[in-house]
Amino acid sequence: MSKLMIALIAAAGLGVAGASAAQTVAPKSTATPMSKDTYAAAKASADAQYKLDKEACNSLSGNANDICVAQAKGKDNIAKADAEAAYENTPKARQSARVAHVQANYDVSIEKCDDLAGNGKDVCVKEAKAELVKGTADAKVDRVAADTNHDAAIKQAEARTDANTEKRDAEYKVAIEKCDALAGPAKDTCVSSAKVQYGKQ
Repeated sequence: MSKLMIALIAAAGLGVAGASAAQTVAPKSTATPMSKDTYAAAKASADAQYKLDKEACNSLSGNANDICVAQAKGKDNIAKADAEAAYENTPKARQSARVAHVQANYDVSIEKCDDLAGNGKDVCVKEAKAELVKGTADAKVDRVAADTNHDAAIKQAEARTDANTEKRDAEYKVAIEKCDALAGPAKDTCVSSAKVQYGKQ
């Protein structure tokens, strides 16, 4: 095995093992695509790390176990998506990897919401969904921004407009959910304020 391959596998393993929860950091473009052998080794390393992480979850029970398993799956999915992005070295692959980061965060957040109840849980779920929507929209905008054809400027503007609309809609849903903790005039005022703030009147 070459020194470069060993270094890449070690770096990937440390990055995966060091993350206690998925992070929404976009994979960087590489000047040279990852080799097929290095890609295969990175996936194998991710599989091995996933088995270790999942086994570590066996000592936990209830929702703590669910959160641990979600974190392990998220790290596995991220490692594989990042490896594929480096191997394919395309805007589409980098978008997919970025979405994998966002999805992993979402899956862990949803499991953590299960520790809550009532409106607190509802708000937690809406906030997690809002982050998923925002992260996915940003990943799409970045992919379009990487496009260099003659329609790129128009597509970029459309993607940014769509992303902003999706983000505002998600934030509005969070705001409305928070209003549900109130009652009577206070709730009415909260809903009205949210509608004004997010242009829903």
